[in-house]
Amino acid sequence: MTLKLNFPGLAPAIYQALASVNSALDASSLGKSLIDLVFLRISQINGCAFCVDKHAHDLLELGDNFQRLNSLVCWREAPCFSERERAALAWSEAMTGIAGKHVDEGLQQKLPMYFTEIELVDLAFAIGLMNAWNRVAIACGKSFSMRN
Repeated sequence: MTLKLNFPGLAPAIYQALASVNSALDASSLGKSLIDLVFLRISQINGCAFCVDKHAHDLLELGDNFQRLNSLVCWREAPCFSERERAALAWSEAMTGIAGKHVDEGLQQKLPMYFTEIELVDLAFAIGLMNAWNRVAIACGKSFSMRN
């Protein structure tokens, strides 16, 4: 039997707090497309089917194309990502896998080429937030929903 918990209903204050971080990030200078691209990649890594579906759909609604979404799993080889996106994706992967290996110092030194200090802080919060959403959704049984 799969555990199914209504985490928004059972912990509304905590759920709203996380949702407010999402709203604050939407207003950041990172841009919704970059944030959703990062959210999608993190969700792929964590195996959160609900979040993969949600963020792929969000990116398509923002005008992104299927080729880029389909190529995200191999972003290092795919030519359709900017250097700024590549830096964000590299940091996303490093922070998501931080338990296995801490973030490489070379990557940390490269990030300021593409992001301001405030953007780096916003991006770090975005990465941490998506990892939190993935873990709660997977652990509490948020089910996959295919969109029509």
